[in-house]
Amino acid sequence: MSEFITDKNIDINQWYNDLVIKGGLADYSDVRGCMVIKPYGFGLWEEMKAVLDKKFKDTGHQNAYFPIFIPKSLFELEEQNAEGFAKECAVVTHHRLKVDPNNKAKLIVDPEAKLEEELVVRPTSEAIIWNTYRNWIQSYRDLPLLINQWANVVRWEMRTKLFLRTAEFLWQEGHTAHATEAEAKAETMQMLDIYANFAEEYLALPVVKGLKTEHEKFAGAVETYCIEALMQDGKALQAGTSHFLGQNFPKAFDVKYQAEDGSEQYAWATSWGVSTRLIGALILAHADEKGLVIPPKVAPIHVVIIPMYHAKNEEQNQILTQKAKEIKDSLNKRNISVLIDTDKTKRPGFKYAAYELQGIPLRVTIGPRDLELGKLEICPRHSGEKSLIDLDHLDDEIIRVLDEIQVGIYQKALSYRENHTREVDSYDAFKSEIEKGGFVYAYWDGTTETELKIKEETKATIRCIPLDTKSNEGKCIYTQKLSSLKVLFARAH
Repeated sequence: MSEFITDKNIDINQWYNDLVIKGGLADYSDVRGCMVIKPYGFGLWEEMKAVLDKKFKDTGHQNAYFPIFIPKSLFELEEQNAEGFAKECAVVTHHRLKVDPNNKAKLIVDPEAKLEEELVVRPTSEAIIWNTYRNWIQSYRDLPLLINQWANVVRWEMRTKLFLRTAEFLWQEGHTAHATEAEAKAETMQMLDIYANFAEEYLALPVVKGLKTEHEKFAGAVETYCIEALMQDGKALQAGTSHFLGQNFPKAFDVKYQAEDGSEQYAWATSWGVSTRLIGALILAHADEKGLVIPPKVAPIHVVIIPMYHAKNEEQNQILTQKAKEIKDSLNKRNISVLIDTDKTKRPGFKYAAYELQGIPLRVTIGPRDLELGKLEICPRHSGEKSLIDLDHLDDEIIRVLDEIQVGIYQKALSYRENHTREVDSYDAFKSEIEKGGFVYAYWDGTTETELKIKEETKATIRCIPLDTKSNEGKCIYTQKLSSLKVLFARAH
C-alpha cells in the first residue's frame, strides 16, 4: 500500500478522500459542502465532456445556456418537481449588501434591497427552460427541439462527499421537445444508450440499464431510466438518468404547437443528465491500494516518461531528455498526451509512486542502456507488469498497450460485479446477502409499500427494474405474492 493513502480495508471513506485530495483531483472549499476542482480533476472532466458533447451533437443536439436563477413562481408551476427539490433549494432574497453602521468592517444585508420575487438557484432547469420553450415552439416545424446545456447546479445537501455529493456540482442537462409521445420515448432510450455506451466504452464501467420505480423516479417524470454501476465498496452508484417527462412540463408551462392538421397540441418532453459524480464513480470502481486508476480513453495524461538521470553525467542527461521530447512529439501527433518528468532531484521510486497515485495509465522509463538496446521499459498502471517494447515501433506499441489497458480495467470491474451479484428467492437469504454488499436480484410485488419496508429494514433500495431481464414469474421476497418483476437491489451512495 502507498504510504500516501489510507488502507481501504481499514477506512474506505478516508481512502477515497485521500485519493481525491492527494491524487490532485479536488480540494475542500471555504464554502460549506462545495469543492474546488483542481486542474488534473478538471482535465478529467474535460475529457469526459468532450466525448459526450460529440455524441450529443452527432445525434442532432445543440448546446445553449439558461440562467442560474429561476423565479420561484416558475418553479412552483410544476408542483411535483417543486416538491421534489424543495428541501434542497438555495434561495436568493436580497440583491445588495451595505456597511453595518455600528461596525464599518462588517457588511450586512440591506433590508431595502429585498427582491420583489425570490429566486431559486438552479437545482435543475426544467422550469426556466420550458418557460422559454413556450416562446420558441409555435408549429410542428419547430420540433423536435434538441437542446443541451453544460452548467453548474446547487442542491443544498446536508451530508457531502467530494464529487459524489456536493452542494454545487457540474453537469450537463438535456431538455428536448417532440411532436409525439413515440418520438419522446425514442429520445429517452437513445440518450440512455449513449450514457451506457459512454460508461462502458470510455469509463470502463460496466452498468445495468433499467427503469426506476415509481417511488425512486424523478418527481416531474412519467418514467425515469438509469444506468447503475457497482463500486468496490459493494455499493451501487447511479451513473446517469434519462427521463420521459410526458406532457407534464409542456402543460404546466402551456407549451403548445400547431400540428400539420391544424390542431393545437401540447409538446412531449424529455430530460437527461450526468455530472461530475462520474469522477467519483471512476475512483470507487477502479482505484487500488496505490492510488487512482484512470482509463486511457478519458485520461488527461496518457503516458508519463521518466528519464533515468545520472547526477554526475549532464551530457547523458541531455541525451535522455532530448529523446523523451522526440517521443512526446511523435506521440502527440497520434493524439497521445505525454508528460515528461525532468526533475533531477527525486529518485525514480518516488516518481513511480507519485504517478501511480495519479493513475496515469502508462509509465515509460528511458535509460542509457535502453537506448543502446533500442528498447524501452513500460509499466501499465492497472497491472504493474513491466515489459520491454521496441523503440523503432514505439508509437504503435504504446497505442496497442493503451487499448489493452482500457480493456483490462473494464474486465477487472466486470469481474468484480459478476463475483458480487447474486439472486435470492427468500427474505432471509436477501437480508444475509445484502449485508455482504453487491447487487442482489429478487422478485418484488410492485408496491411502494413493500419497497419502503425493505428499505427501512435493510437499507437496500431498488436500484432499477433491469431492461434485460426475462419476463418470468416468481414470488416477491417480502410478501410472497406472485410477480413478474425481478429487480436489482443494493445499498447505494
